[in-house]
Amino acid sequence: MADKSDRSKQEKNKERLTNRQGHPVTQNQNIRTVGNRGPGTLENYDYIEKISHFDRERVPERVVHGRGAGAHGYFEAYGKIGDEPASKYTRAKLFQEKGKRTPVFVRFSTVIHGTHSPETLRDPRGFAVKFYTEDGNWDLVGNNIKIFFVRDAMKFPDMIHAFKPDPVTNIQDPERFFDFCASSPETFHMVTFIHSPWGIPANYRQMQGSGVNTYKLVNDDGKAVLVKFHWEPNQGIKNLTQKEAEEIQGQNFNHATQDLYEAIEEGNYPEWELYVQIMEDGEHPELDFDPLDDTKLWPEDQFPWLPVGKLVLDKNPDDYFAEVEQSAFGTGVLVDGIDFSDDKMLQGRTFSYSDTQRHRVGANYLQLPINRARTEVNTNQEGGNMRYEVDREPSKNPAINYEPSILGGYEEAEPYGKDHEPYVEGNLTRESIDRTSNTKQAGETFRQFEEWEKAELISNLVNDLSVCDQRIQDRWMELAEEADEEYGLRLREGLEKAKNGMDDSSRGPIGNTSASEATEKAEREGHEADPY
Repeated sequence: MADKSDRSKQEKNKERLTNRQGHPVTQNQNIRTVGNRGPGTLENYDYIEKISHFDRERVPERVVHGRGAGAHGYFEAYGKIGDEPASKYTRAKLFQEKGKRTPVFVRFSTVIHGTHSPETLRDPRGFAVKFYTEDGNWDLVGNNIKIFFVRDAMKFPDMIHAFKPDPVTNIQDPERFFDFCASSPETFHMVTFIHSPWGIPANYRQMQGSGVNTYKLVNDDGKAVLVKFHWEPNQGIKNLTQKEAEEIQGQNFNHATQDLYEAIEEGNYPEWELYVQIMEDGEHPELDFDPLDDTKLWPEDQFPWLPVGKLVLDKNPDDYFAEVEQSAFGTGVLVDGIDFSDDKMLQGRTFSYSDTQRHRVGANYLQLPINRARTEVNTNQEGGNMRYEVDREPSKNPAINYEPSILGGYEEAEPYGKDHEPYVEGNLTRESIDRTSNTKQAGETFRQFEEWEKAELISNLVNDLSVCDQRIQDRWMELAEEADEEYGLRLREGLEKAKNGMDDSSRGPIGNTSASEATEKAEREGHEADPY
């Protein structure tokens, strides 16, 4: 293990980070925002250069969420949000009427690995829903875990690089993963989830979904509230242990895709209920975290889950490539009544997603049937690769491809309600938010885990961390101890045993059931999980 003087020399010898123009990058952790909470500004040149290049790193496969499965269905509104009329919070039309059905297409996915990777790997799962509403498309793009690794979009490309295979060996390396995470302590909560059984959902039908980011709902008066969206499977939640996942992978690496397809073919249509959590807009100094921080859960006892409607998937795609592979989602695809918050990751993702689709599928990806809105589309957009129809109607004077015009063409639409006009003031700055609280919620999550989940978490962490540099192990043990005393103690003892050449896979907590015994007990009893 290197001493402090050796590390100091190594740090001094590091080459400085620059962009492709050769400019030194002095701030690689935060985008430029109005105050440290946002909103972001368009002149984030280093970020836009970084994310634009990142979006184009893979052709034509998605950079992330490469492997996917999808299905068609509908969303049925309850007409209420909790016990209140939906109109109290939002004027979005799809929520207003009880029983109103909106067609949807859903794509499930794994994140880090490629299109032919096993669906049993430890990885977040994507849960993206395209609503074909009467006001155009709404994309609710999310994951199965309700939080994320990082809170600022500037860090996203580096995060994915660390999680992807080594650029020299093309082999995924846990040291790269934990090196980034140990250097970015806000990742600790997400890694706690991912290395627990929650990191391997049993299938797509029995996993939760979440929009992850914070949005806003806007009503007719232009009043807005912060909102988080959550999907809860009516089939129940089920996750896999590492042992179960390996056994399935040895027989079928398409098991989740096959499970979804066969369930729908057999008429066992999977359903999810959509819930929202609502919070008044503002900084909420009474909380020990910033509500716009996507590494944090909103406590359910303070911000209860309110039912909004249900999702039913009842039709498989007719063609995988045309519908699943070419489907394109974006966090900026919102309808009237749903708006952006100043969530830094949301604002960064909003540029990245649509930019990626234009690169991956083409400039006219929104003309493809799976992506096209199921309402009138009247634009003045021109040209672009693979354009096959013109949005302008002959009756509207197709020569007029601009607006405004006295001679014809399209006119601006009337607003549906009063605009939401949040007041923004502050210095433009590149800073992290004030309330980071990187480990507290991870400790709370650990304490809510059942014993078999705790044992599985420690076993999985030890297996990966034991091959990492001692400095990375030390930092991770510090974070675990900060989160929860038991968490830290079990991880430290597990790593010490692994270091001494002992097999930690059969070891459990001090004086408690071993990991293997806890897993076997859970298998006997059936370990369907409860939502957090």
